Amino acid sequence: MKTFDVYPLYDICPVRAEGSYLWDENGQKYLDLYGGHAVISIGHSHPHYVQTLTNQLNKIGFYSNAIQIPLQQELAEKLTKLSGYEDYKLFLCNSGAEANENAMKLASFHNGRKKIIAFSGSFHGRTSLAVAATDDKKIVAPVNETENIQFLPFNDEESLTQHLDNQVAAVIIEGIQGVGGVQIPTVSFLQKISELCKKNGIVLILDEIQSGYGRSGKFFAHQHSEIKADIISIAKGMGNGFPVAGVLISPEFKAKYGMLGTTFGGNYLACAAAIAVLETIENEQLIPNSEKVGNYLLAALRQYPQLKEVRGQGLMIGVELHHPADQLRKKLLFEYKIFTGSSSNKNVIRLLPALNLTIKEADIFLSAFAEVMQQEAVNA
Repeated sequence: MKTFDVYPLYDICPVRAEGSYLWDENGQKYLDLYGGHAVISIGHSHPHYVQTLTNQLNKIGFYSNAIQIPLQQELAEKLTKLSGYEDYKLFLCNSGAEANENAMKLASFHNGRKKIIAFSGSFHGRTSLAVAATDDKKIVAPVNETENIQFLPFNDEESLTQHLDNQVAAVIIEGIQGVGGVQIPTVSFLQKISELCKKNGIVLILDEIQSGYGRSGKFFAHQHSEIKADIISIAKGMGNGFPVAGVLISPEFKAKYGMLGTTFGGNYLACAAAIAVLETIENEQLIPNSEKVGNYLLAALRQYPQLKEVRGQGLMIGVELHHPADQLRKKLLFEYKIFTGSSSNKNVIRLLPALNLTIKEADIFLSAFAEVMQQEAVNA
């Protein structure tokens, strides 16, 4: 049997990883500035993370949540402390798609409505919101509408007042669009959404699956706009590679037995991984580091007049060219041994390194990027 061929793959097989580096089966070393779609938040094989998981595996690895699992409460308390979302409740699941599906379900249960508003360029995982394909290989941000799903223009405040009424169950928006090319909602746009949601009894869902967990220089990217969400979906960097996700739920939502359910969500190993991540983020001051190193990269990249735009907050950065970026990414990977990411906007390179990336490692990338850009200028 072969795997189902839905991913275009590079002919590289990593066999070892540490910090911000990977090694392939031939011993070649790579700088990883992508971390599997922002999954690697505290670096590959972080010693505290590895030790925590090993210790837990030696005790008990998995059990379903039909019993008390004290680690779930410990995780919730640590998450409260770092996120600032006191009094919220935590539902644990396995992936970002599952977190978003549960978030939308909760919104509908809460106000009895069905209509969901999302935005152009958005990506909320392989959920009911992923309804469009641009070609035969890649599912990208949804552009079509179904009976209960409507997509509004991104950062267009006028459209909000026309469509956010008391027929809408929820608005879902990313703290920063990831797959959409690192597009950042303006402060006024997020504040307008928050205002209209409160006015019309609409549930505001912040998808922080890629932009959360300290990546933007705050724990959640939407906190740059000083708004508060009713529901927040989290995943990716939450487990540093271990499958774990969650939904933070406002105290206004009342839990009932049977309302939500999951087999693997909140198991011992998942909780141990997530706790180790939070402890490392706090103990090593990775959120301030994300802001510092991110600002350093942004400032350097914005010195290139030939780039169309450089967008980002913290260590979530999009570099937009005036032409498709695939050849530049391949040069960085195969000639300079640096992993970067793509987006649904084929002109954009995404940088999503671990939050403990150093200035020295950032300089390695910047030096390679400068050489590649010089080569492009010569060949233009």
